[in-house]
Amino acid sequence: MDHFEYRDATLYAEDVKISDIAAQVGTPFYCYSSATLRHHYHILADAMTQAGLPDTLICFSVKANSNIAVIGTLAQLGAGADIVSQGELTRALKAGVPAEKIVFSGVGKTAEEMRAALAAGIAQFNVESLDEIDVLARVAQDMSVTAQIALRVNPDVDAGTHEKISTGKAENKFGIAWEDAEAAYAHAAALDGIEASGIDIHIGSQITDLAPFRAAFEKTADLLSRLRTAGHRITRLDLGGGLGVPYQKNNETPPDPVAYARMIHETLGDAGCQIILEPGRLIAANAGILVSSVVRAKRGQAKNFMIIDAAMTELLRPTLYGAHHHIAPVDQTGDDNDNDNDQWDVVGPVCESGDFLGLARRLPEMQSGDLLAVFTAGAYGAVLGSNYNTRPAAPEVLVDGARFEIVRKRPNYEDMLRSESLPDWLG
Repeated sequence: MDHFEYRDATLYAEDVKISDIAAQVGTPFYCYSSATLRHHYHILADAMTQAGLPDTLICFSVKANSNIAVIGTLAQLGAGADIVSQGELTRALKAGVPAEKIVFSGVGKTAEEMRAALAAGIAQFNVESLDEIDVLARVAQDMSVTAQIALRVNPDVDAGTHEKISTGKAENKFGIAWEDAEAAYAHAAALDGIEASGIDIHIGSQITDLAPFRAAFEKTADLLSRLRTAGHRITRLDLGGGLGVPYQKNNETPPDPVAYARMIHETLGDAGCQIILEPGRLIAANAGILVSSVVRAKRGQAKNFMIIDAAMTELLRPTLYGAHHHIAPVDQTGDDNDNDNDQWDVVGPVCESGDFLGLARRLPEMQSGDLLAVFTAGAYGAVLGSNYNTRPAAPEVLVDGARFEIVRKRPNYEDMLRSESLPDWLG
């Protein structure tokens, strides 16, 4: 669910008119709902408690939405952070996430990033190769500290999701091969500076069926038993994220978080371990919309085009993944349903044929300046944005009840060019 709704045929975010935000901020812009962020966090946290898993740490996946106001909203609820870079570490700490609730994932951590995370005192590194283990051990020894690690193991489970967001199959770049897991733990146990206290798995994103999770968690339970028999002290199970959300409300029914939590209890509830979850999309996707203005409607011989001022530079998912986002007018006053049969490709001004936000959408013919909302855009939206065609990044707005604030401003062209310079020979 979300807190974007129509009242008297105009779209609101909680108790704020979207058109009022647009008048002050300009378009395009992202709008996030605090109430929706809180609701989705509580849904998952309560589900884990009800399933008999109270020792659960929910670490919001910062890569899904890295705005510090979003992270800070969740930190106030008790959320930790799942990070994949030093930049995300900096964001999480600035947003108020305690270091002891931060886990560092990702295949390409550098020694510099490791030092920064160790200095901050994070909870855990999710390591993905023997070389990474060795580098982290040397860095930790140089700093006279012990790094807590979980080895990310690849269970070779097909999550049935898009190939570009699948992470748990043998051919994916992530994790240590399942067959090599026990040897990897033995390797880690022989090193000073690290303590291998956890198992980490993550099989993909936008997963709409519990069966792949069950298969992965059952394999994890078996691995845990074998590791403990071998003398390893495992106290944490990081189960990643991946629960899907309904982008197409009539065609997608993702798993209920309550059923997900019960399944975790059934497969791993007797492990005596802290459970770490890393949701991103589940919490943030429905908490955000992208608002854009119509530039012009263009009727063609083969297709009709609704040209808007948002583009693939604001929302890359449709171009990158073929993703579907519901698109609707912000103001539905006076819409004539008899004219809603025309199909439009909703496209941006970027000079690429792949620049679209929706294809073959049934919409009324809209006029220049009319507002459109692109829904379920709070995850992997602004974070994947770019300045291609020298387009300023869309501002981000956070709504809380009847108030709103710009939490990332739109840069001007001077801001965008400030880090560039002409060499002396062109001066």
